[in-house]
Amino acid sequence: METSVSSQPMPQPAARRSRVSFSGQAGEYFGIWIVNVLLTIVTLGIYSAWAKVRNKQYFYGHTKVDGHNFRYLATPIQILKGRLLAVAVFIAISFITTVVPFLAVLFSFALLFILPWLMVQGIRFNLRMTSYRNVRFGFHGSYGDAFIYFLLLPFVSVFTLYLAMPWAIKKLDQFVYQNISYGGKQLQVQTETSAYYKATLGAVIVAISLLLVGVGVIAAVGPLFNTAEPSPLLMAPVFFGYFVILTLAGAVYKALIRNHLFNNTTLPELVSFKSDLPVLTLFVVQLSNMLAIICSLGLALPWAMVRMSRLLAEHTEVTVQPGLELMRDKLAKESSAFAEDAADLYDADFSLT
Repeated sequence: METSVSSQPMPQPAARRSRVSFSGQAGEYFGIWIVNVLLTIVTLGIYSAWAKVRNKQYFYGHTKVDGHNFRYLATPIQILKGRLLAVAVFIAISFITTVVPFLAVLFSFALLFILPWLMVQGIRFNLRMTSYRNVRFGFHGSYGDAFIYFLLLPFVSVFTLYLAMPWAIKKLDQFVYQNISYGGKQLQVQTETSAYYKATLGAVIVAISLLLVGVGVIAAVGPLFNTAEPSPLLMAPVFFGYFVILTLAGAVYKALIRNHLFNNTTLPELVSFKSDLPVLTLFVVQLSNMLAIICSLGLALPWAMVRMSRLLAEHTEVTVQPGLELMRDKLAKESSAFAEDAADLYDADFSLT
Protein backbone atom coordinates (compact mmCIF):
# COMPACT_ATOMS: atom_id res chain seq x y z
CA MET A 1 0.00 0.00 0.00
CA GLU A 2 2.81 2.38 0.90
CA THR A 3 4.65 1.52 -2.32
CA SER A 4 1.61 2.31 -4.49
CA VAL A 5 1.10 5.65 -2.79
CA SER A 6 4.74 6.70 -3.07
CA SER A 7 4.87 5.74 -6.77
CA GLN A 8 2.12 8.17 -7.72
CA PRO A 9 3.48 11.16 -9.70
CA MET A 10 3.53 14.49 -7.94
CA PRO A 11 1.10 17.02 -9.41
CA GLN A 12 2.82 19.69 -11.50
CA PRO A 13 2.33 23.33 -10.42
CA ALA A 14 -0.09 25.16 -12.69
CA ALA A 15 0.62 28.37 -14.56
CA ARG A 16 -0.54 31.53 -12.79
CA ARG A 17 -2.38 34.27 -14.66
CA SER A 18 -2.74 37.73 -13.15
CA ARG A 19 -3.04 41.39 -14.01
CA VAL A 20 -0.12 43.72 -13.46
CA SER A 21 -0.85 45.93 -10.46
CA PHE A 22 0.30 49.48 -9.81
CA SER A 23 -0.14 50.79 -6.27
CA GLY A 24 1.34 54.28 -6.61
CA GLN A 25 -0.65 57.25 -5.32
CA ALA A 26 -0.69 60.71 -6.90
CA GLY A 27 -0.41 62.58 -3.59
CA GLU A 28 2.47 60.42 -2.42
CA TYR A 29 4.39 60.76 -5.68
CA PHE A 30 3.74 64.52 -5.84
CA GLY A 31 5.79 64.92 -2.66
CA ILE A 32 8.72 63.08 -4.26
CA TRP A 33 8.35 64.93 -7.55
CA ILE A 34 8.21 68.46 -6.15
CA VAL A 35 11.26 67.86 -3.94
CA ASN A 36 13.12 66.49 -6.98
CA VAL A 37 12.24 69.56 -9.04
CA LEU A 38 13.20 72.08 -6.35
CA LEU A 39 16.50 70.40 -5.45
CA THR A 40 17.42 70.00 -9.12
CA ILE A 41 16.92 73.75 -9.61
CA VAL A 42 18.81 74.70 -6.44
CA THR A 43 21.78 72.45 -7.30
CA LEU A 44 21.86 73.61 -10.94
CA GLY A 45 20.95 70.15 -12.20
CA ILE A 46 23.35 68.07 -10.13
CA TYR A 47 20.53 66.55 -8.07
CA SER A 48 18.84 65.34 -11.28
CA ALA A 49 20.75 62.05 -10.96
CA TRP A 50 19.21 61.44 -7.53
CA ALA A 51 15.82 62.58 -8.86
CA LYS A 52 16.01 60.07 -11.70
CA VAL A 53 16.78 57.21 -9.34
CA ARG A 54 14.00 58.19 -6.92
CA ASN A 55 11.45 58.42 -9.73
CA LYS A 56 12.35 55.05 -11.20
CA GLN A 57 12.50 53.36 -7.81
CA TYR A 58 9.04 54.67 -6.95
CA PHE A 59 7.36 53.48 -10.15
CA TYR A 60 9.26 50.17 -10.29
CA GLY A 61 8.62 49.45 -6.62
CA HIS A 62 4.87 50.04 -6.98
CA THR A 63 4.56 47.82 -10.08
CA LYS A 64 3.91 44.17 -9.27
CA VAL A 65 3.60 41.03 -11.38
CA ASP A 66 2.48 37.82 -9.68
CA GLY A 67 2.92 39.47 -6.30
CA HIS A 68 6.52 40.56 -6.89
CA ASN A 69 7.63 44.11 -7.61
CA PHE A 70 10.40 45.39 -9.86
CA ARG A 71 13.55 47.06 -8.54
CA TYR A 72 15.75 49.77 -10.00
CA LEU A 73 19.36 49.10 -8.98
CA ALA A 74 21.32 52.03 -10.40
CA THR A 75 22.89 54.48 -7.96
CA PRO A 76 22.84 58.27 -8.34
CA ILE A 77 26.65 58.35 -8.48
CA GLN A 78 26.65 55.98 -11.48
CA ILE A 79 24.29 58.27 -13.34
CA LEU A 80 26.01 61.48 -12.20
CA LYS A 81 29.41 60.28 -13.45
CA GLY A 82 27.97 59.46 -16.85
CA ARG A 83 26.06 62.73 -16.98
CA LEU A 84 29.11 64.84 -16.08
CA LEU A 85 31.17 63.03 -18.70
CA ALA A 86 28.47 63.65 -21.30
CA VAL A 87 28.38 67.36 -20.41
CA ALA A 88 32.18 67.54 -20.63
CA VAL A 89 32.10 66.03 -24.12
CA PHE A 90 29.36 68.46 -25.16
CA ILE A 91 31.34 71.47 -23.86
CA ALA A 92 34.50 70.27 -25.60
CA ILE A 93 32.69 69.87 -28.92
CA SER A 94 31.05 73.29 -28.56
CA PHE A 95 34.42 74.93 -27.87
CA ILE A 96 36.15 73.20 -30.78
CA THR A 97 33.38 74.09 -33.25
CA THR A 98 33.47 77.71 -32.06
CA VAL A 99 37.21 77.94 -32.74
CA VAL A 100 37.04 75.90 -35.95
CA PRO A 101 33.46 76.34 -37.30
CA PHE A 102 33.75 73.97 -40.28
CA LEU A 103 34.26 71.08 -37.85
CA ALA A 104 30.62 71.47 -36.76
CA VAL A 105 29.51 69.67 -39.91
CA LEU A 106 32.02 66.89 -39.26
CA PHE A 107 30.86 66.45 -35.65
CA SER A 108 27.20 66.46 -36.74
CA PHE A 109 27.92 63.75 -39.29
CA ALA A 110 29.89 61.74 -36.73
CA LEU A 111 27.02 62.05 -34.26
CA LEU A 112 24.75 60.16 -36.66
CA PHE A 113 27.06 57.15 -36.37
CA ILE A 114 27.38 57.53 -32.60
CA LEU A 115 23.62 57.73 -31.95
CA PRO A 116 22.94 53.98 -32.47
CA TRP A 117 25.68 53.15 -29.98
CA LEU A 118 24.25 55.62 -27.45
CA MET A 119 20.80 54.11 -27.86
CA VAL A 120 21.99 50.53 -27.46
CA GLN A 121 24.10 51.35 -24.41
CA GLY A 122 21.27 53.38 -22.88
CA ILE A 123 18.77 50.54 -23.26
CA ARG A 124 21.35 48.05 -21.98
CA PHE A 125 22.11 50.14 -18.89
CA ASN A 126 18.43 50.68 -18.06
CA LEU A 127 17.61 46.99 -18.36
CA ARG A 128 20.77 45.89 -16.56
CA MET A 129 19.71 48.10 -13.66
CA THR A 130 16.22 46.55 -13.56
CA SER A 131 15.49 43.35 -11.64
CA TYR A 132 12.49 41.15 -10.89
CA ARG A 133 12.65 38.35 -8.31
CA ASN A 134 16.33 39.27 -7.83
CA VAL A 135 17.06 38.43 -11.47
CA ARG A 136 18.24 41.18 -13.78
CA PHE A 137 17.16 42.00 -17.29
CA GLY A 138 19.64 42.43 -20.12
CA PHE A 139 19.94 43.66 -23.70
CA HIS A 140 21.94 41.95 -26.43
CA GLY A 141 21.45 44.22 -29.45
CA SER A 142 24.55 45.05 -31.51
CA TYR A 143 25.71 48.37 -32.92
CA GLY A 144 25.37 47.14 -36.50
CA ASP A 145 21.75 46.12 -36.08
CA ALA A 146 20.98 49.33 -34.21
CA PHE A 147 22.41 51.38 -37.08
CA ILE A 148 20.18 49.54 -39.54
CA TYR A 149 16.95 49.68 -37.54
CA PHE A 150 17.32 53.08 -35.83
CA LEU A 151 18.72 55.06 -38.77
CA LEU A 152 19.01 53.25 -42.10
CA LEU A 153 15.50 51.82 -42.50
CA PRO A 154 13.68 55.03 -41.39
CA PHE A 155 15.92 57.01 -43.78
CA VAL A 156 15.21 54.67 -46.69
CA SER A 157 11.47 54.83 -45.99
CA VAL A 158 11.56 58.56 -46.80
CA PHE A 159 12.18 57.64 -50.46
CA THR A 160 9.01 55.51 -50.45
CA LEU A 161 6.99 58.58 -49.37
CA TYR A 162 6.91 56.99 -45.90
CA LEU A 163 4.90 54.03 -47.20
CA ALA A 164 7.55 51.70 -45.79
CA MET A 165 7.65 53.44 -42.40
CA PRO A 166 5.22 51.02 -40.64
CA TRP A 167 7.42 48.13 -41.77
CA ALA A 168 10.53 49.97 -40.55
CA ILE A 169 8.93 50.61 -37.15
CA LYS A 170 7.93 46.94 -36.93
CA LYS A 171 11.54 45.89 -37.57
CA LEU A 172 12.72 48.38 -34.94
CA ASP A 173 10.29 47.01 -32.34
CA GLN A 174 11.41 43.47 -33.13
CA PHE A 175 15.05 44.46 -32.75
CA VAL A 176 14.47 46.04 -29.34
CA TYR A 177 12.18 43.43 -27.81
CA GLN A 178 13.86 40.31 -29.23
CA ASN A 179 17.15 41.41 -27.68
CA ILE A 180 15.70 41.87 -24.19
CA SER A 181 16.59 39.02 -21.86
CA TYR A 182 15.63 37.96 -18.35
CA GLY A 183 18.23 35.91 -16.55
CA GLY A 184 19.97 35.34 -19.88
CA LYS A 185 16.84 34.01 -21.63
CA GLN A 186 15.70 36.22 -24.52
CA LEU A 187 12.18 37.25 -25.44
CA GLN A 188 10.56 35.93 -28.61
CA VAL A 189 8.53 38.36 -30.73
CA GLN A 190 6.19 37.27 -33.54
CA THR A 191 4.76 40.57 -34.76
CA GLU A 192 3.12 41.00 -38.18
CA THR A 193 3.75 43.82 -40.63
CA SER A 194 0.04 43.98 -41.49
CA ALA A 195 -0.81 44.96 -37.90
CA TYR A 196 1.45 48.02 -38.15
CA TYR A 197 -0.12 49.08 -41.43
CA LYS A 198 -3.61 48.63 -39.99
CA ALA A 199 -2.73 50.74 -36.95
CA THR A 200 -1.18 53.45 -39.12
CA LEU A 201 -4.10 53.42 -41.55
CA GLY A 202 -6.59 53.56 -38.68
CA ALA A 203 -4.85 56.58 -37.14
CA VAL A 204 -4.64 58.36 -40.51
CA ILE A 205 -8.31 57.70 -41.33
CA VAL A 206 -9.42 59.01 -37.93
CA ALA A 207 -7.27 62.13 -38.28
CA ILE A 208 -8.34 62.93 -41.86
CA SER A 209 -12.02 62.25 -41.18
CA LEU A 210 -12.14 64.52 -38.15
CA LEU A 211 -10.09 67.20 -39.92
CA LEU A 212 -12.59 67.23 -42.79
CA VAL A 213 -15.43 67.56 -40.30
CA GLY A 214 -13.57 70.43 -38.64
CA VAL A 215 -13.00 72.19 -41.97
CA GLY A 216 -16.69 71.85 -42.75
CA VAL A 217 -17.67 73.35 -39.41
CA ILE A 218 -15.25 76.26 -39.87
CA ALA A 219 -16.56 76.90 -43.39
CA ALA A 220 -20.12 76.97 -42.05
CA VAL A 221 -19.48 79.05 -38.95
CA GLY A 222 -16.71 81.35 -40.23
CA PRO A 223 -18.92 83.75 -42.23
CA LEU A 224 -20.99 84.45 -39.12
CA PHE A 225 -18.05 86.36 -37.63
CA ASN A 226 -17.67 88.47 -40.81
CA THR A 227 -14.22 89.85 -39.93
CA ALA A 228 -11.07 90.26 -42.01
CA GLU A 229 -8.85 89.06 -39.17
CA PRO A 230 -9.32 85.57 -37.66
CA SER A 231 -11.36 85.85 -34.49
CA PRO A 232 -9.83 84.46 -31.28
CA LEU A 233 -13.28 83.08 -30.50
CA LEU A 234 -13.04 81.02 -33.68
CA MET A 235 -9.33 80.13 -33.61
CA ALA A 236 -9.25 78.84 -30.02
CA PRO A 237 -11.74 76.02 -30.71
CA VAL A 238 -9.90 75.28 -33.97
CA PHE A 239 -6.55 74.75 -32.24
CA PHE A 240 -8.23 72.73 -29.50
CA GLY A 241 -9.91 70.62 -32.17
CA TYR A 242 -6.54 69.91 -33.82
CA PHE A 243 -5.16 68.91 -30.43
CA VAL A 244 -8.06 66.52 -29.81
CA ILE A 245 -7.74 64.99 -33.29
CA LEU A 246 -4.00 64.36 -32.94
CA THR A 247 -4.49 62.89 -29.46
CA LEU A 248 -7.19 60.52 -30.72
CA ALA A 249 -5.12 59.44 -33.73
CA GLY A 250 -2.14 58.82 -31.44
CA ALA A 251 -4.30 56.79 -29.05
CA VAL A 252 -5.56 54.63 -31.93
CA TYR A 253 -2.02 53.85 -33.04
CA LYS A 254 -0.55 53.34 -29.57
CA ALA A 255 -3.33 51.06 -28.31
CA LEU A 256 -3.38 48.86 -31.43
CA ILE A 257 0.41 48.50 -31.59
CA ARG A 258 0.78 47.91 -27.86
CA ASN A 259 -1.89 45.21 -27.86
CA HIS A 260 -0.38 43.49 -30.90
CA LEU A 261 3.18 43.67 -29.57
CA PHE A 262 2.36 42.37 -26.10
CA ASN A 263 0.06 39.63 -27.40
CA ASN A 264 2.83 38.31 -29.64
CA THR A 265 5.73 38.47 -27.19
CA THR A 266 6.76 35.62 -24.88
CA LEU A 267 9.60 34.56 -22.65
CA PRO A 268 9.71 30.94 -23.90
CA GLU A 269 8.41 28.38 -21.39
CA LEU A 270 8.31 31.04 -18.67
CA VAL A 271 6.06 34.04 -19.35
CA SER A 272 3.44 35.16 -21.86
CA PHE A 273 1.81 38.57 -22.09
CA LYS A 274 -1.58 39.95 -23.01
CA SER A 275 -2.65 43.56 -23.50
CA ASP A 276 -6.26 44.68 -23.98
CA LEU A 277 -5.82 48.46 -23.83
CA PRO A 278 -9.00 50.14 -25.18
CA VAL A 279 -8.51 52.98 -27.66
CA LEU A 280 -11.21 55.25 -26.22
CA THR A 281 -10.06 54.76 -22.62
CA LEU A 282 -6.49 55.62 -23.57
CA PHE A 283 -7.72 58.66 -25.52
CA VAL A 284 -9.77 60.00 -22.60
CA VAL A 285 -6.90 59.52 -20.14
CA GLN A 286 -4.33 61.11 -22.44
CA LEU A 287 -6.55 64.07 -23.29
CA SER A 288 -7.58 64.77 -19.70
CA ASN A 289 -3.98 64.35 -18.53
CA MET A 290 -2.72 66.92 -21.01
CA LEU A 291 -5.48 69.39 -20.17
CA ALA A 292 -4.81 68.98 -16.45
CA ILE A 293 -1.06 69.53 -16.93
CA ILE A 294 -1.64 72.66 -19.02
CA CYS A 295 -4.28 74.15 -16.71
CA SER A 296 -2.16 73.47 -13.60
CA LEU A 297 1.02 74.88 -15.19
CA GLY A 298 2.67 71.47 -14.85
CA LEU A 299 1.75 70.72 -11.25
CA ALA A 300 -0.62 67.93 -12.33
CA LEU A 301 2.23 66.01 -14.00
CA PRO A 302 2.67 63.54 -11.08
CA TRP A 303 -1.08 62.83 -11.07
CA ALA A 304 -1.01 62.25 -14.83
CA MET A 305 2.00 59.92 -14.62
CA VAL A 306 0.46 57.81 -11.85
CA ARG A 307 -2.87 57.69 -13.67
CA MET A 308 -1.28 56.52 -16.93
CA SER A 309 0.85 53.90 -15.16
CA ARG A 310 -2.23 52.51 -13.44
CA LEU A 311 -4.16 52.38 -16.72
CA LEU A 312 -1.40 50.46 -18.53
CA ALA A 313 -1.02 48.05 -15.60
CA GLU A 314 -4.76 47.33 -15.39
CA HIS A 315 -4.85 46.36 -19.06
CA THR A 316 -1.78 44.11 -18.98
CA GLU A 317 -2.06 40.42 -18.12
CA VAL A 318 0.88 38.11 -17.46
CA THR A 319 0.83 34.30 -17.42
CA VAL A 320 3.70 32.96 -15.32
CA GLN A 321 4.94 29.38 -15.64
CA PRO A 322 6.37 27.57 -12.56
CA GLY A 323 9.84 27.51 -14.12
CA LEU A 324 10.20 31.26 -13.64
CA GLU A 325 11.00 30.71 -9.97
CA LEU A 326 14.08 28.69 -10.95
CA MET A 327 15.65 31.50 -12.96
CA ARG A 328 19.06 32.74 -11.92
CA ASP A 329 20.86 35.93 -12.85
CA LYS A 330 23.36 35.09 -15.61
CA LEU A 331 24.49 38.63 -16.38
CA ALA A 332 27.85 39.41 -14.85
CA LYS A 333 29.18 42.50 -16.61
CA GLU A 334 28.27 45.97 -15.42
CA SER A 335 27.01 48.48 -17.97
CA SER A 336 28.07 52.10 -18.22
CA ALA A 337 25.73 54.94 -17.37
CA PHE A 338 27.58 57.28 -19.75
CA ALA A 339 25.76 56.24 -22.92
CA GLU A 340 22.30 56.64 -21.46
CA ASP A 341 23.01 60.08 -20.05
CA ALA A 342 24.80 61.18 -23.20
CA ALA A 343 21.69 60.08 -25.05
CA ASP A 344 19.59 62.18 -22.67
CA LEU A 345 21.82 65.16 -23.37
CA TYR A 346 21.32 64.88 -27.12
CA ASP A 347 17.56 64.19 -26.78
CA ALA A 348 18.05 60.64 -28.03
CA ASP A 349 16.97 58.63 -25.02
CA PHE A 350 14.93 55.61 -26.13
CA SER A 351 11.74 54.72 -24.24
CA LEU A 352 10.09 51.11 -24.45
CA THR A 353 6.48 50.98 -25.37
